[in-house]
Amino acid sequence: MVRGADLSFTLQMEAIGARYRDGGAVAPVERLLAARGANLVRLRAWVAPPAGYSTLESALTLGRRAHDEGCDILLDLHYSDFWADQYSQSVPAAWADQDLGRLVDTVRSYTRDAVAAFARQGTPLSMIQIGNEITTGMLWPAGKVYDRGHEHWDDFVRLLKAGLDGALDGATARLETMIHIDRGGDTGGARYFYDAITARGVTFDLIGLSYYPFWHGSLDTLAANLGDLARRYGKDVLVVETSYPWTLQQADGTEYYAARLDELPDVARFPVSPEGQAAYFEGLRAVVDAVPDGRGRGFVVWEPEWLPGVGWDVGEGNPYANLTMFDWTGAGLPSLAAFRA
Repeated sequence: MVRGADLSFTLQMEAIGARYRDGGAVAPVERLLAARGANLVRLRAWVAPPAGYSTLESALTLGRRAHDEGCDILLDLHYSDFWADQYSQSVPAAWADQDLGRLVDTVRSYTRDAVAAFARQGTPLSMIQIGNEITTGMLWPAGKVYDRGHEHWDDFVRLLKAGLDGALDGATARLETMIHIDRGGDTGGARYFYDAITARGVTFDLIGLSYYPFWHGSLDTLAANLGDLARRYGKDVLVVETSYPWTLQQADGTEYYAARLDELPDVARFPVSPEGQAAYFEGLRAVVDAVPDGRGRGFVVWEPEWLPGVGWDVGEGNPYANLTMFDWTGAGLPSLAAFRA
């Protein structure tokens, strides 16, 4: 089972003095998680983000650290200068004047060079995402699926295939490719997307889903979706983003995404507390383990180290600060047990 964490904010947290400890041991966060049994670190890369935010260079730095702790590396390429998700997939400013043909070439070469850079420093990738939450396409407007009342899959698929081809071009060892969407609790929506891309000849290894209970429903809806996808496509499924609150207390006045009990469909099973958060991850492990034919590949916790003090954008707060796996002094919470083998 993959037991991973996205640690992309780590360098920014360390730059403001954040320190992490678990049972009294103060150490870099990736070392603490690996000691608990984590075996994968996910890292994002933006093309030209605001100063200090995640670049390929910062991903390489954190990738070296993860590799030194014995963890595999999953690279999450956003193909954007900043956050890319179902609501925004902005083409990087440096690529904005490219037509579709040139953009296809750029995506392939950019992906190839990113994969090769990890191999060159002796930390080859184990997995790569071609885009982040690409339910509605990528590299808008060229690869926007839903536009003016119509669906435009073919141009999006050209870009997607270019990224997949580039990843394999740059790899020097076995590299698993992932297509990641945001429909963790939506069986119909997930089917619609993967049916569309597989019908157009997109070949890839892993299905990756974001699943946040406060957006995507109960663990039962996740279980139904994972089982359906595994059977329908014969692929391993990975919950590649997830988290759960341990408090509703405000850290810096920023409104949280998980801010109310009535937003949590399983709150009776998993109360908002350190112990309730730990119970959530036990429930998640059980769901992944129960996927038919052993196709439940694992889970990746999203930014368990992202404490208050670093904003989602320059000058902004952290709307995920109550979803960490460390309290705001940097002390590990009971949920760290989820990473055990």
